Amino acid sequence: MFNAAFSGFSVKNLEEAEKFYAGVLGLKVTKEKGMGLQLYLPGSKAVVFVYDKPNHTPASYTVLNFIVEDIDKAVEELGKKGVKFEKYNMKEMPQDTKGIARGIKAGMGPDIAWFTDPSGNIFSILQEK
Repeated sequence: MFNAAFSGFSVKNLEEAEKFYAGVLGLKVTKEKGMGLQLYLPGSKAVVFVYDKPNHTPASYTVLNFIVEDIDKAVEELGKKGVKFEKYNMKEMPQDTKGIARGIKAGMGPDIAWFTDPSGNIFSILQEK
């Protein structure tokens, strides 16, 4: 029935988003003339469409999750590039001073840390093992 599928989300400013996704996160990004951006997700053939929306409202959920081998190293590297990690008040899985929720040690899933893009959309990095 379906030939293909893709996901997408909005941003308030495409130029700002492109600089962040390509320059800070190191993702492959291409511009779709008059449409938006294509984000090529690492480790797969998946592509996410990002479009400019004048009345953009940030997503209240995590729109992209990036798997990393070493979450402490990834938090440090992204921090050096100016990324600020979000702190949530989660009693069941508190975050440490770096903003990492240590799910592996607690037996509650991966270690995970959240941050936002310049438009306020929520992203995460997570370490599964």
